Amino acid sequence: MALPEAGACSRLLLRPRIVLFGDSITEFSFQENGWGASVAHRLARKCDVLNRGLSGYNTRWAKIVLPRLIYKESNAKNTIAVTVFFGANDSALKDVNPKQHVPLDEYADNLKSMIQYLKSVDIPEDKIILVTPPPLHEMTWEKECIAKGEKLNRFNSTTGEYANACVKVARDCGTDVIDLWTLMQKNNQGFSCYLLDGLHLSGEGNNFLANQLWSLLEQRTSTLPVQLPYWRDVDHLHPEASLLGESS
Repeated sequence: MALPEAGACSRLLLRPRIVLFGDSITEFSFQENGWGASVAHRLARKCDVLNRGLSGYNTRWAKIVLPRLIYKESNAKNTIAVTVFFGANDSALKDVNPKQHVPLDEYADNLKSMIQYLKSVDIPEDKIILVTPPPLHEMTWEKECIAKGEKLNRFNSTTGEYANACVKVARDCGTDVIDLWTLMQKNNQGFSCYLLDGLHLSGEGNNFLANQLWSLLEQRTSTLPVQLPYWRDVDHLHPEASLLGESS
């Protein structure tokens, strides 16, 4: 039997979506036990969670490619949230890693530019969530650098300056922000458990971020319906009635 034409269906199923935009910490978020995968699992059959992470990217490059990834024709009005998660590469030391380094003032300006662009394609401030870079565990990351024949190319104190700039941009622009750098070091607690290699998130770090993000998304997504009936509720003798809303 031929499949029905799209126009014959009672309505197309257009799922709301959440877009995760960032660097490698976002790109890797759909790996096993990743924070993006965790959010996607919680919203299965309710909302599409799209991974738009770009490993190694800084805000200078992200600002350029953002209009190619999110635009009005891409159903921006159906977007529930966009995370903008950069800074781990921008904060690289200029004299050691000039390719990824972005000056602090430019980093802030780039974040503001991306927020303004998202607003121009009908994604307002209350749907934008900035995420600061996590803290850097210098001893562990230095081992990674040495293994590649390089010197330590980041400092946690410098990363903190970029995190603070991100928080200020969020405050000035009226967006939500998850200040990972501060939250993971709250009460002077050790934070190495949150990091796999000193820079990227471990399983515990992924879980930490997933919970922080979910605290912002839960209310926004709580009223989303589960799309299509549970399989036990499908009338197996007349499935069209259950799946297309057609009378038998």
